[in-house]
Amino acid sequence: MHAPNFLFRLAGLLLGQALLAGSALAQQQPAPRDTSFTTYSAFRYIQKTYPAARVARPPVPASIQTKTNVTYCTLGSRALQLDIFYPKAKRKAGYPAVLFIHGGGWRSGDRSQHVPMAQQLAAKGYVTVTAEYRLSTEALYPAAVHDLKAAIRWLRANAKQYPIDTTKIAVWGFSAGGQLAALVGTTNGDTQMEGSACNTTHSSSVQAIVDVDGVLAFIHPDSREGDDSKSLSAGTQWFGASTAKNPELWQQASSLNHVTAQTPPIMFVNSSVDWMHAGREDMIQKLDTYHIYHEVHPLPNTPHTFPLFTPWFETTLNYTAAFLNKVFKR
Repeated sequence: MHAPNFLFRLAGLLLGQALLAGSALAQQQPAPRDTSFTTYSAFRYIQKTYPAARVARPPVPASIQTKTNVTYCTLGSRALQLDIFYPKAKRKAGYPAVLFIHGGGWRSGDRSQHVPMAQQLAAKGYVTVTAEYRLSTEALYPAAVHDLKAAIRWLRANAKQYPIDTTKIAVWGFSAGGQLAALVGTTNGDTQMEGSACNTTHSSSVQAIVDVDGVLAFIHPDSREGDDSKSLSAGTQWFGASTAKNPELWQQASSLNHVTAQTPPIMFVNSSVDWMHAGREDMIQKLDTYHIYHEVHPLPNTPHTFPLFTPWFETTLNYTAAFLNKVFKR
């Protein structure tokens, strides 16, 4: 990287951090989209190694309803939105709900990438939501965590309309979204991670976690996140500081450090790219100590982006449905 570019990016990071510190509602306007990670770019990347792979585009189930671009939280003039999918059939007790969180290194990606998965799971008797959250181009950590917990509170605040069983809410995430899902789920009731905007009288706690290739520990022998030797890593851009300058922040965002006896059941679905789930084995040891139910499903010879493509899309869907059916006793 050329020195002027590095200094320019570093200055931008420091400015973003200062703005965040100055106001809980900093940078309320959407930032220009970073389109470095898209389903198409991911497909192009894996094509040569996995020539049989195809973008997963299953037909939309006829048994579900859809509402798109629903605002779940407004921060000043910034409207955070989600899409919601739910069964047409009425159910007095309501359906379990699942919040889907997209990946993209905390600065790219889009909630639309997991619409197919959310639609298919909704057809199996769930209310599913794909939600946007503020990326690092707009607001630094922990803004994304605050947003996603607000999305869970929105689910509970609107439980009668859709309808949702508020005692059965899960969080599902892929890659950076998997890291966020694990962090959101292991910090149930942690006021420091909660945020202070939108439906604050409702709980943001979840009862199950699905982590699809998301890191569990940033500062870990198996992790490559935070390597700034060639350019600023996605993690450094999200935290606004390197592991050397603010290791406490990186540790705080590692779900491994939040496991307690109250941690909900968790399922790991993982590619053959081992460093993408750094900390998993250590976390399993902690889960075993507390006798917390967990499942691990490694998929041999798979790219990191496997849930976006066939033949792995359906496998991921089936693992998700079976796990949630079990922990929610359906």
